[in-house]
Amino acid sequence: MKSRIIYFFFLGFLSVLTSCGTSKSKHHKPDITAYNSAKPVVEKITDSTFISGKNSFLKNKQGLWELYIEGDPLEIGLTTGALTDSLLQKQQRIFFSKITDFIPSKLQQKMLRQFLKWYNRKLYLNVPNEYQTEIYGVSQYTSNEFDNIAPQYQRSLYLHAAHDIGHALQDLALVGCSSFAAWNEKSEDGNLILARNFDFYVNDAFAENKIAAFIKPKEGFPFMMVTWPGMIGAVSGMNYEGLTVTINASKSKIPLSAKTPISILTREILQHAKTLDEAIAIAKKRKVFVSESIMVGSANDNKAILIEVSPNKMDIYDVANSDQLICSNHFQGEAFAADKRNLEQIANSHSEYRLERMQELLAENSKVNPKIASEILRNKDGLQNISLGYGNEKALNQLLAHHGIIFKPKEKLVWVSANPYQLGEFVCYDLNAVFGENRNKTESFQSKNLNIAKDPFLETTAYQNFKKFKVEDHKIDLLLENKELISPEFIQNYQSLNPDYWVVYYKAGLYFYQKKEYLQAKLNFEKALTLEITTVPDKEKIEKYLKKVKRKLQ
Repeated sequence: MKSRIIYFFFLGFLSVLTSCGTSKSKHHKPDITAYNSAKPVVEKITDSTFISGKNSFLKNKQGLWELYIEGDPLEIGLTTGALTDSLLQKQQRIFFSKITDFIPSKLQQKMLRQFLKWYNRKLYLNVPNEYQTEIYGVSQYTSNEFDNIAPQYQRSLYLHAAHDIGHALQDLALVGCSSFAAWNEKSEDGNLILARNFDFYVNDAFAENKIAAFIKPKEGFPFMMVTWPGMIGAVSGMNYEGLTVTINASKSKIPLSAKTPISILTREILQHAKTLDEAIAIAKKRKVFVSESIMVGSANDNKAILIEVSPNKMDIYDVANSDQLICSNHFQGEAFAADKRNLEQIANSHSEYRLERMQELLAENSKVNPKIASEILRNKDGLQNISLGYGNEKALNQLLAHHGIIFKPKEKLVWVSANPYQLGEFVCYDLNAVFGENRNKTESFQSKNLNIAKDPFLETTAYQNFKKFKVEDHKIDLLLENKELISPEFIQNYQSLNPDYWVVYYKAGLYFYQKKEYLQAKLNFEKALTLEITTVPDKEKIEKYLKKVKRKLQ
């Protein structure tokens, strides 16, 4: 399932790159005449500490990069690019190296290019100039080795729509994120607390260089967000007014042209809104081309809501009679109650399962605090604490998250997970200190006494086995694809590394089916069906194989 999702992500990614051939968008650049375009001077203090004027970029002991930037849109872009240039170029290579991996066929690439050549023709018209300008600044530090695909700026602009394109064209939720909020009686101190896992996985290398970015723009509110090199859009963040944004993908109708990338909309909300009403007003101004639930929390309102947006409509999901809000990957508002795709998402995906699991865990914890929130995000079990196997997408902790994050908006505190996934230490940042006058540019901004310890799971044999399982799982995929011989010892070891995960029995069943060893195939398919299978289509697929095997054995 994950490989198929990644495959379609890169179809979308390829589309945004190859669509740069349209006439106006190919030559368009933002108007930067009002800004000083001089490139900043960067001083290298150590191999992991860089400064430029008031700005800085350093790697803390937990492995998180911390970026601090001030200025107008062009200054923010240019300084971000200058400070992060080596990581920025590395991140682009990660993307480009995957194109040939997932789309090896030149004919397929050509057909896709012809179909999607015009898809992004109006994208630049739907991105505010301040963010085009910032992207332009960052793009000046991207590698020229990919200029044959697209010029630097266009390449960087369209990369911000890669998630949206892949999602829209394949009608897929590219991430299986889980998020929740609690306040009043449900929060330990009565103040709003929010937490989420950003379960977006390209590969391990993609998540190596997470950035906790702290931005002080000339217009709007200072804010922080978790991002990666080259990305100026917001997927998780909080501003100095105590307003937070996180996004969860959902489903609805597929549009015929690109509009505003969802991460650009959430960046605009993060930078320019301080209340729920202001966030809603900004969302109403923009047309998006994917369906997303945007969880917005507000210290000023001491509550959270969901802004549910699709290409054709928008709804506000407000739990007026509750002190908690939960979100997975389907819409919950009245406007989408009868939406066919949303109903299919609820029925066939793992979204409803994860929502029920969050309800269950929140019910077990009458008062939520940051430590409890981290434990919920890290939970690897299913409903009623059944074992799902490690890596099952029904789990809140799918062991693939780009990051986990916890917000305490009134206190201006945020916790960001260190690698791996959301299992590492949750590093605490106090925005009062980060944006204060006494900030030290060459030291980590973290409030060390408030950090949350790493997950004890990291020290277990089960985690070591999971790491081995990931390697063996990739091997068996290649062996199945090439229809090669697999030894009984390999299958036994593979299954022992993750014995409660249905996938290990399904793939063994596929192997025995290929080899016409139908009795062994039957036993493995039957074993898989006794476990918690991720989605209804996955379960139906195994049931079909089992029927075929039983017919062969008759």
